[in-house]
Amino acid sequence: MLNLESSVLVVVDVQGKLATLMHEHKSLFHNIVTMVKGARLLNMPILWLEQLPEKLGNTIPELASELSDFSPVRKSSFSACGVPDFISALEKTGRRQVLLTGIEAHICVYQTAMDLLTGGYDVEVLVDAVSSRTLQSKEVALDKMCALGADLTTVEMALFELIKTAEAPQFREVAKLIK
Repeated sequence: MLNLESSVLVVVDVQGKLATLMHEHKSLFHNIVTMVKGARLLNMPILWLEQLPEKLGNTIPELASELSDFSPVRKSSFSACGVPDFISALEKTGRRQVLLTGIEAHICVYQTAMDLLTGGYDVEVLVDAVSSRTLQSKEVALDKMCALGADLTTVEMALFELIKTAEAPQFREVAKLIK
């Protein structure tokens, strides 16, 4: 079960033209932005990654505007865990439950999830907030991550799991995000 005090959101490489080539990219973008807005509302730490932005381009504008208070961690390794700045930022949060969003599910998200699991983190993959260019690649990635110990969830499920009750002070704002 997700716990707000233990969770951190990680946004992986939602950049440039590649992002627009993802399976069902409009829905993907909407769901990632919704999760980021929810995480901000809940004061959850957010770690934001960009893969070689000078080559792949910057984070898509609608997401970058929601992350304007944060700085992206630049990477060239597929796994975020191959970047000391990411590991340091993750450790500074003190959180052990990692919610993963981003692209591509079968490469950077998958390799990050595997390394986090190996490092003893609990990993939850937001299935409606990750994608690949093909549905098949996404499905295989989700199957492998799940088989190797990651849990699967959705943006709506995660947000309501984090607030726990309709009496939470953020309930109305979270409910508005989902509608």
